[in-house]
Amino acid sequence: MKKLLGGAILLLFYSACNSSGNKQTLPIYGERNPVTKTINGQTVTDTVYHTIPPFKFINQYGDSITNKSLQNDIYVADFFFTSCPSICPVMHRNMLNVYNQFKGDNDVKIVSYSIDPKHDSVNVLKDYATKLGVTGNSWYFLQGKKEDTYKLSESYLVTKPQEDAKQMFIHDGYFILVDKQQRIRGTYNGTDPKEVDQLIADIKTLKAEPNQQNAK
Repeated sequence: MKKLLGGAILLLFYSACNSSGNKQTLPIYGERNPVTKTINGQTVTDTVYHTIPPFKFINQYGDSITNKSLQNDIYVADFFFTSCPSICPVMHRNMLNVYNQFKGDNDVKIVSYSIDPKHDSVNVLKDYATKLGVTGNSWYFLQGKKEDTYKLSESYLVTKPQEDAKQMFIHDGYFILVDKQQRIRGTYNGTDPKEVDQLIADIKTLKAEPNQQNAK
């Protein structure tokens, strides 16, 4: 089992295979809460999983992107800043492998949140995407209020970014896999090519899950 991000204590629920055979499914990360309902006179207990909360940011084209924009997508999220001198260039070189694998797939997107919106304007993000060779709408580079981004990062179960005098910012280098129900299904070290290869394999596994194929 992967080491979870930032020392966070998470509850992990995993089913290695479903009742119909040996088809693998991915774990679901985060807390879960039982919710009891009465349906047709019978008491039923459902499980409510940790999900990504509502958000609203601007992408490299100046378009508004919200959680609803991604509700029918499997996506990979990360946090970065364009002037990062250390792990971000490595992360996004590796993320290009994910982009190239799925850029023609309408069900899969990548979402990169800037933690330095003061510098990372829409034009800066557009230039950054262009230099990476990213076009179209399969990889969003997002910016918004810094406090909103920092708070949202905790919902992705990564360590909250911190400002640093020497490195400008300190942040985790993880890629987070999110399903169509906004649940976290995997975490991967974005600087490790082997883990990124595993991410690509896990996206394919996730796409094959019935509740992903049937999601509207």
